[in-house]
Amino acid sequence: MSGILAQTLSEKAVIGTDGSEIGTLYNLTMDIESGRIEDVIVSPTDNDTNFDFETDERGRYRVPNHLVESVKDHLVIRL
Repeated sequence: MSGILAQTLSEKAVIGTDGSEIGTLYNLTMDIESGRIEDVIVSPTDNDTNFDFETDERGRYRVPNHLVESVKDHLVIRL
């Protein structure tokens, strides 16, 4: 995801490599010292699918940055 402005990612759809709808991009977490993105925070869709990601206190997925496969019209996450 290097070279992509965070503001262009706002509320972008997030899907899995298998085509499943995961949710919508909510935020990013970064390492302050290095400036590297650590996690992609995703608001899950309202479907009953549960993905094996750590969640925050509000139930949003904390997807490690290394699982991001591509960023175009949507973010594709390796499942």
